[in-house]
Amino acid sequence: MTQTAAKKPDASPLDELSALLDSDMRAVNAMILARMDSPVKLIPQLASYLIAAGGKRVRPLLTLATTAMYEGEMTRAHRLAASVEFIHTATLLHDDVVDESEQRRGQDAANLVFGNQASVLVGDFLFSRAFQLMTEDGSLDVLRILSDASAIIAQGEVMQLTTANNLGTTMDDYIEVIKAKTAALFAAACEVGPVIAGVSEKDARAMAAYGMNIGIAFQIADDALDYIAAREDLGKTIGDDFREGKMTAPVLFALQNANDEERAFWTRTMSNREINNDDFDRARTLIAKSGALDQCFDLAYSYRDKAIEMLHQAPAGKMRDILEALTDYMINRKS
Repeated sequence: MTQTAAKKPDASPLDELSALLDSDMRAVNAMILARMDSPVKLIPQLASYLIAAGGKRVRPLLTLATTAMYEGEMTRAHRLAASVEFIHTATLLHDDVVDESEQRRGQDAANLVFGNQASVLVGDFLFSRAFQLMTEDGSLDVLRILSDASAIIAQGEVMQLTTANNLGTTMDDYIEVIKAKTAALFAAACEVGPVIAGVSEKDARAMAAYGMNIGIAFQIADDALDYIAAREDLGKTIGDDFREGKMTAPVLFALQNANDEERAFWTRTMSNREINNDDFDRARTLIAKSGALDQCFDLAYSYRDKAIEMLHQAPAGKMRDILEALTDYMINRKS
């Protein structure tokens, strides 16, 4: 594990984590490149199009960080971190097809460039690669954790379809969706490290809970960004959630605070799917006016607090300090 990289004055907690785990992350990236190779040339071409576009690699970094914090075997962590990133990339490919997305990581979405069929099938290939890496590790506990997460993610995406356009969606419904579609992989990424380090089940579950709560906070903030971020900052088309009728926290809070006229707007746009050119700007105005954004971030911080409580069960030290700072970064980021 690299621990000598100099800290930049304006380095974020994610920058610090990346610097601390630089050599390990290089090994993970090398494994990702090797394992996404295939004699079917379209597979590495499409996979590398998305993977090479960047992304913060938060999930595999969490696997490396939690393994190192418990002094686990980093070679095993490299394999599992690559598996986590393959699962994440596969879900992005599938999601962009389902959502008909136009942008991902600041460039045209893969489904626009290569087509829906290729995106879905390459996503399936990456899922298969992830499971190969899991089985190579040889731990049934690791296989259970990551395979359960994969199944839960798929359920979460289907759950989101059932809540779309439904003004009867509750905040509890929303939290269940984001627990499944986003936070489950964060939880799994944080749990496998302690598991391969051989710590107690209690400690491993505490790290899973840290990951779950930071994942929920991350997604709530991400959903708020869809209504306040600039397109060039977010790296994807803003307003997609609105146009797709997704019942996310900003809309749910705005609905709670809406008068009759405002509720009629949300019914027309989100439920009836009658959207005019200026409706997204109107939605942003209503969300800002209603105080929904403050409520979103208050909710995200409540999950941040739960994450920190769980993290404090881990060994004290520099790694834990960075992971604690990361909880705020995940909420306050601009992209």
